[in-house]
Amino acid sequence: MRPFVYKPPAEPWLTVVHQDDDLLVLDKPSGLLSVPGKALEHGDCLERRAQGSYPQCRIVHRLDMDTSGILVLAMNAKAHRHLGLQFERRHVKKTYLARVWGVMEKDSGTVDLPLICDWPNRPRQMVDHQRGKPSQTDWQVLQQETNATCVELTPRTGRSHQLRVHLLSLGHPILGDNIYAHRQALLAADRLQLHAQKLTLFHPSDGRTCEFFSECPF
Repeated sequence: MRPFVYKPPAEPWLTVVHQDDDLLVLDKPSGLLSVPGKALEHGDCLERRAQGSYPQCRIVHRLDMDTSGILVLAMNAKAHRHLGLQFERRHVKKTYLARVWGVMEKDSGTVDLPLICDWPNRPRQMVDHQRGKPSQTDWQVLQQETNATCVELTPRTGRSHQLRVHLLSLGHPILGDNIYAHRQALLAADRLQLHAQKLTLFHPSDGRTCEFFSECPF
């Protein structure tokens, strides 16, 4: 594991994908917290950067610090409730891209393993068939490399570190994963190779389907 030093990228400061009266859709860079951390030096985050330009916006969901990609905020209380229910009821579709260690033998599959916090080693999560919360991830191979595989991931649930632990359970940790990857996989990339590429939701104002996309940076 690399020692943790919080140095969030300053450029670009804020990348707006879409903004209207109800929604603020941003492209979060890897290395930036979604919300403030407990320590004073962890105050810089996507939520505070967004509120510098849009004071009324409120966070709806989060991405891990090292994960990049699409994140949506609400521009008013009504939209916040509407979006929160969509995430709670799993009406939002999320699509991720990842590069993982090794060559995956199958072309696609589903991981169905319950997860719980590994409390003595938090923030690590672990599989626990007795106490864990149900967690499912669909995956599909997009491209094979010499000793890595590019996969598309569609989580059915939204547990903490779900994609990272589920891929680890297959024997294919995400490259650059500072928490779960073995040394070779960790050193194979200079950042976590996980990107929230696409988010599909219903617009709070009229229910129309909206799809937001972020180009994968790795």
